[in-house]
Amino acid sequence: MRPVLVLTHAAHEGPGLIAPALDAPVRVRTVVSSDSPVLPALDEVSGIVVMGGAMDADDDRFPGLDAEKRLLAEAVAADVPVLGVCLGMQLLALALGGELHRRHGTEIGFAPVDVVADDPVHGRLGPQPTVLHWHHDAVSLPPEATLLASTTVTPVQAFRAGSALAVQYHPELEPRMLDLWLATPEMVDGLSDDEIGSIRSDGAKYLPDLAPAARAMVAGFAEQVRARG
Repeated sequence: MRPVLVLTHAAHEGPGLIAPALDAPVRVRTVVSSDSPVLPALDEVSGIVVMGGAMDADDDRFPGLDAEKRLLAEAVAADVPVLGVCLGMQLLALALGGELHRRHGTEIGFAPVDVVADDPVHGRLGPQPTVLHWHHDAVSLPPEATLLASTTVTPVQAFRAGSALAVQYHPELEPRMLDLWLATPEMVDGLSDDEIGSIRSDGAKYLPDLAPAARAMVAGFAEQVRARG
């Protein structure tokens, strides 16, 4: 089976529970700062996963993002399964003709999203899952994409565009990964001790139910990956 390409943008924002739930070989690459990144051809991969990061999706200080967006547009056109998470969702939206809205509204912490349309993969999270948010930017819905989930602050929380599923929130989180984030200065910059404590306690409350649902969602994506082979 061809590997799944996982694009990361920060050492602490890896694939988390996504990688083992794929049940497939994984090839992790970080090209965000490269002027001339070398990425595999689409016929070399069975799917693409794009993770989060602190930079803006249109930040020209990180030239590798343009290469990622080109690859994502080509992948959707070629019907290659794609999963975009947080920054990965924003990159996918831009690649497909959506717009980025910088500092649209801050959502950090555990809170529910409203699921507004059926999807065979995203729907495995349930009708109103409580998920971890960690973002300031938002995107518009790309042309011909289907809105899957929303919140008042961030109207586009998840969408489907052909072979691609994109989520603004973080389904990859496991307890150890949350502990890492809460110990990473870049992640908690601007948060008070009380806010950090609240996220930690909410993680203990919500992750036991969220993680199995997230694994089920990734398993649905993995079925699409295996079908490509």
